[in-house]
Amino acid sequence: MNFTLENEQFTATIKSLGAELVSYQSKETGIEYIWNGNPEYWARHTPVLFPHVGKLKDDTLIFQGKSYSSTQHGFARDKEFTLVEQTDETIVLSLRFDEETLARYPFQFELLITYTLSAKGIETKWTVKNLDAQEKMYFGIGGHPAFNVPLTEGLTFEDYYFELSPKGMRTRIPFVVPYLDVAGKFDEEVEKIAIFHEQFHNDALIYETKGHTEITIKSDKSPHALTLSYDNIDYVGLWSPYPKESPFVCIEPWCSFADTTEDSGIFDEKSSVQVLQPLGVFETSYWISAK
Repeated sequence: MNFTLENEQFTATIKSLGAELVSYQSKETGIEYIWNGNPEYWARHTPVLFPHVGKLKDDTLIFQGKSYSSTQHGFARDKEFTLVEQTDETIVLSLRFDEETLARYPFQFELLITYTLSAKGIETKWTVKNLDAQEKMYFGIGGHPAFNVPLTEGLTFEDYYFELSPKGMRTRIPFVVPYLDVAGKFDEEVEKIAIFHEQFHNDALIYETKGHTEITIKSDKSPHALTLSYDNIDYVGLWSPYPKESPFVCIEPWCSFADTTEDSGIFDEKSSVQVLQPLGVFETSYWISAK
């Protein structure tokens, strides 16, 4: 099922499968910012990554000596969410644990995804609840929004670049695909990152991000741009499929990341894993704004 949000500036469409934003369009210009999900390149739009981000060792989650099969990015993106609340400019969708999820992820959870449309843009808010009154819950969560590049006719993929703010030194975490090499992370001066297909030959570019962060997709040949921003998300991945010459790029805000080359597969010992106390609640959000 699809749901529509609308205000004077924009319309947005969200589908119940995966609680995924599938359209964010300007009324004034007609520009569609969200990738259309053409399976020739990549069949998704803005999936949520839960209960973990990226790939686990041997696609296996190990907890308290028991192994659970869990493929890349977890199962939430392929589950039907339930409508909790909807207004003209806000929608709340929920996914709760059930027998199927417990066979893949041994925790009692509720995941709420809230979209709010305003003059500023569209906010995606994640709320993760541990519904167990006795046991801690371990999880990861992230976003994978894909944006059309070029944004307008007459420009090319290579006409665009990422601009990161605040500018300055950032810590980059390299890939030993499909795992991360945390021991090999390094600092580099980052403000502008050119967008071209070969840029992603070794998968995503991953950076640590602390505090307020803005990543903009822009071109010096156009006034139209898109910015993804947040205040409390620790990592970002910049990605486009390679070697396919796909007409989109992803800005992926992550609160955790894939297993590293050093991780054992034991989930509660995983690098960057998030922990919720019994009946605890985790919340964070990111904004997409456009012009």
